Amino acid sequence: MLDDADDIHPLFHGAPSTTEFRKLRKRIVRETREAIDRYGMVERGARWLVCLSGGKDSYTLLAALHELKWRGLLPVDILACNLDQGQPGFPATVLPEFLARMGVPHRIEYQDTYSIVVDKVPQGRTYCALCSRLRRGNLYRIAREEGCSAVVLGHHRDDILETFFLNLFHGGKLATMPPKLLNDDGDLFVLRPLAHVAEEDCDRFARSMNYPIIPCDLCGSQDGLQRQVIKSMLDDWERRAPGRRQKMFSALMNARPSHLLDPGLFDFAGLGRRDDTADPDR
Repeated sequence: MLDDADDIHPLFHGAPSTTEFRKLRKRIVRETREAIDRYGMVERGARWLVCLSGGKDSYTLLAALHELKWRGLLPVDILACNLDQGQPGFPATVLPEFLARMGVPHRIEYQDTYSIVVDKVPQGRTYCALCSRLRRGNLYRIAREEGCSAVVLGHHRDDILETFFLNLFHGGKLATMPPKLLNDDGDLFVLRPLAHVAEEDCDRFARSMNYPIIPCDLCGSQDGLQRQVIKSMLDDWERRAPGRRQKMFSALMNARPSHLLDPGLFDFAGLGRRDDTADPDR
């Protein structure tokens, strides 16, 4: 690891020197690189808009990408971006002060999507869908303005699993957040380099580094979110059978279309039976 405080990026100054933390950091960086390589995320010389919410996941993403870049393993330009969506009480100075102190190039954008969400979403319904749509549209615009080819998000392994089960139970489809996606206009990639990283590791890393974590009060203020129900279910499975989350995630990387039921993925009608009566010498 990067042990000399004079050589590492400011994002790592004050990192714990314990063996446990070193292993955690090494694992996060390794898994981030694995996802970047496995899904072909890098276009040499590209510019990435790395989106920061101020949560544990986005801090972990920013740090892991900067370590890979420091090591010469990520040949892209990084621009950090926070979209201040106008939530009441949002600590608007925390991220710009942090990023300036860390020497991270960044853009802070203010767009009051909060008022739109609260006005448009009926009482008792969750804000997430509309909030995400408005946020994504603004991030696409900012990426284009900044000459970026990719919008980079901090979704981790557990987010991907939860989305899979949300689609399974409520959407009636086998789908989740892909690690790499091309937007509808075909001009921007959406990347998730933390796809292989566990949420628990993000939490431990960001808290160990004492990053100034900002909670999402807009979503967190609502009870009964289906994602929280799924998270509780997965937590219960993990308690009963440790390692269950990783096993399920591995299954998402080992799909067998011929053993599912979608004729659009496998040609069941064209599946032929071997004719044992045929002359093998013919």
